[in-house]
Amino acid sequence: MLQYAVAPRGDDMESGRTLRGYDPEEVNKFLDKVIVQVEEMIKNGKEKDAKLTALVKENNRLQEKIEQYERMQESLKETLIMAQKTSEQVKLSAHEESEMIINDAKKNANRIVNEALLKAEKTEDEAIMLRRNIKIFKKRLRTLIESQLEMVDEIETIEL
Repeated sequence: MLQYAVAPRGDDMESGRTLRGYDPEEVNKFLDKVIVQVEEMIKNGKEKDAKLTALVKENNRLQEKIEQYERMQESLKETLIMAQKTSEQVKLSAHEESEMIINDAKKNANRIVNEALLKAEKTEDEAIMLRRNIKIFKKRLRTLIESQLEMVDEIETIEL
């Protein structure tokens, strides 16, 4: 708080215009200065109040933005966690599916190999049977030819 002390001036006492040791003009000038200063202080206070109100509003707006960003951040975290879980599930599912495909391929390969072995065995059996039939046919043919030759020999021995 401002306090001003005005000392009485010696020349004012002579004029008789002093009141209890103070010059009314000086007091009025001092009061005018005090009024101007108080008005400036009030004006400055109002300006500062307005600035403070604006800052509080801006602070509230920024706080709301921060809260909004924090909610967005939390949502993004949850989304990332879900994406990671989904990715892990997809990987696991793909791995299981690949295992099933490999197992099916192995089973099919075994089946194909077994079928091929069976066909080869059947073909081998057929080849053996064909060889045996050829031997039998050759024997019969040989026997037939020999019997025919014997008949020719007999015909030659018969004199006509």
